[in-house]
Amino acid sequence: MAQKPSIPKGTRDFSPAEVARRNYIVTTIRNQFERFGFQPIETPSFENFSTLMGKYGEEGDRLIFKILNSGDYLNKVDDKLYAERDSLRITPSISEKALRYDLTVPFARYVVQHQNDIDFPFKRYQIQPVWRADRPQKGRFREFYQCDADVVGSQSLWQEVEFVQLYDAVFTTLGLEGVTVKLNNRKILSGIAEVIGAGDKLVDFTVALDKLDKIGEEGVKKEMREKGIPEDAIDRVQPLFNLEGTTTDKLEQLSTLLQNSEMGKKGVEELRFICDAIAELGLQTAILDLDVTLARGLNYYTGAIFEVSAPRGVAMGSIGGGGRYDDLTGIFGLKGISGVGISFGLDRIYLVMEELSLFPETVNPTSRALFINFGTEEVRYGLKALAALRKQGIRAELYPDNAKMKKQMQYADKRGIPYTVLVGDNEIREGNYTLKNMETGEQKAVSLEELITILSV
Repeated sequence: MAQKPSIPKGTRDFSPAEVARRNYIVTTIRNQFERFGFQPIETPSFENFSTLMGKYGEEGDRLIFKILNSGDYLNKVDDKLYAERDSLRITPSISEKALRYDLTVPFARYVVQHQNDIDFPFKRYQIQPVWRADRPQKGRFREFYQCDADVVGSQSLWQEVEFVQLYDAVFTTLGLEGVTVKLNNRKILSGIAEVIGAGDKLVDFTVALDKLDKIGEEGVKKEMREKGIPEDAIDRVQPLFNLEGTTTDKLEQLSTLLQNSEMGKKGVEELRFICDAIAELGLQTAILDLDVTLARGLNYYTGAIFEVSAPRGVAMGSIGGGGRYDDLTGIFGLKGISGVGISFGLDRIYLVMEELSLFPETVNPTSRALFINFGTEEVRYGLKALAALRKQGIRAELYPDNAKMKKQMQYADKRGIPYTVLVGDNEIREGNYTLKNMETGEQKAVSLEELITILSV
């Protein structure tokens, strides 16, 4: 007996209904991207190994899917290197390409490669799949889509303000009200590491802090100790865990904590600008929250950082995130190009909307009508009506086989098709159609114009 086929863990098949719902989310996001002036681009699903490695920190690099070279990929490996059996050292020799981990680094590569064809500031959006060799769990997959928007070539903080508004616009349109847009600044984290005497441990400090919502305060402190951050430095970071009050209160407390760090004070001023602007402009349904423990463990962030949480009561990780990256294109040889961007987590947004029953009933891949097949002449007559319906944008289809009527009706019922259209000798002779409502069982003779009108609703 043949083994039942399967798919790799962390990947999924999508049914027609699921694809329709995902497309609804994507269309909503794309429409808002374009309303805010972003232009679409696409990049290859895999990049050169050297393009991706070293851009996401040690943990991120481990999650990149490497692609083995074609042919006898071990043939060119040095015998001494092969004998060492060191996978980290041998990988560059047997893998020249890798699946993209996110859309931001490929975008930075795109900007550098096409810099002479780009008008700066350049506002792009990109909706494509990415891959991470992560441990699959609820809301975390090895293959998933990201929906990114970025601006490069401008240091203006108004871009950050607009990105908060963009999050608000998308989630309000989707009916996902009450999401929290968490905001912090990597300059503040750098300043804190500096004033507590752990400036040389900035990466370890931020990676540990980024796990606060997963392992708690004590877990973060334990990891900091394991990374060699001194106990007195950990004690001095305690105020981070205890900041309370309004946004203004938190900023004042941060100003005091960071009074001896120029970098930290600059971060506070940048946060104050963004928060004041949003307070003045207002948001529709989203909530802006200053969270000074937010770290986002990617190495390329240098300024504001964002993370979006689902509404209260929904157990889900972040459904969006991003930040400013002043130095990202520099690693590809293009200096002085600042960028900032955000991402929407399509798969997690889908799960949240499904849990909260937020998908409209109109988001349905099913046809409005099924034409019953009674034979060749009947089909020829019905196809004229089908063409007219489709010309009006109405989804309709023909049952392909001249099967028993009961079977065709059962097919329509299982598919959830609300109407069937019956064509026989009488309909052909009188120039009309019999339309049956599958829910009520009611049927009546209608003209083509009436058929179009009814099915258009």
